[in-house]
Amino acid sequence: MELREAIASRRTTNGAFLPDPVSPEHQRVLVETAARAPSQLNSQPWRFVLVESRETIEEVARISGAAMTTAMGNGTFFERYKRYFRFSEQEMERTRSGMLFDKLPAPLRPFTRSVFTRSGQRAVNALRVPQTLGEQNRRLVAGSPLLLGVMLDRAEYRPGELSGFYSLFSMGAAMENLWLTTTELGLGIQFISFPMEVPGQWDRIVELLHVPDDLELMAVYRIGYLPPEARRPVIDWTSSQRRLVSQYVFREDCRTPQTGWDAS
Repeated sequence: MELREAIASRRTTNGAFLPDPVSPEHQRVLVETAARAPSQLNSQPWRFVLVESRETIEEVARISGAAMTTAMGNGTFFERYKRYFRFSEQEMERTRSGMLFDKLPAPLRPFTRSVFTRSGQRAVNALRVPQTLGEQNRRLVAGSPLLLGVMLDRAEYRPGELSGFYSLFSMGAAMENLWLTTTELGLGIQFISFPMEVPGQWDRIVELLHVPDDLELMAVYRIGYLPPEARRPVIDWTSSQRRLVSQYVFREDCRTPQTGWDAS
């Protein structure tokens, strides 16, 4: 697979993986590819923990599912991220960004436009949508053959200092390398983010993975092989739309948008 093809094919996996273990060879390729990323002064601030223990994966799944139920049920998730949610193709085309919720259960569809209001939240809760999503999330994580924890060395990662920025930049580059490699290997990947949304839940994962004090756990991902035909979850979204070049590139200075490069 050519590099540009891998970039164009890169996706986040919302659905289930095959139950097959990720081969040791592929695990090694992933972390070695990640470690080829650039870093300030060759500091290489990243550290990784690979998790295949069913007990650990299932506990992370329980934490993630419960956190999703809480964040969806109390309205904090919708309030925090509502600017990114789209509910029609027309809205997605107009904004060319965000997430299009194009798969929703029939009972929920009448409430999509009012989901960010108090009455909408009450309706969502009455329909037990937070519980449905939380259980769906738990199952997806629990069914993952491999989890990847990404950490930064606290000697390098010092928030508020330039070293902190450099470390985050390097971690992003490392994860992009790894993400593109999953595309080449027939693997899928998804960020397990909901434990970060609820106070105290991320600390539980830090303890579960025995992260030492000199490392900061930055992210956890689920990874696995993709089935030939992916079955979409009960509630799902797409995010393939991208802004036009003229919306994010300027020429000479920031007063002049780049012209002539937008796709027809």
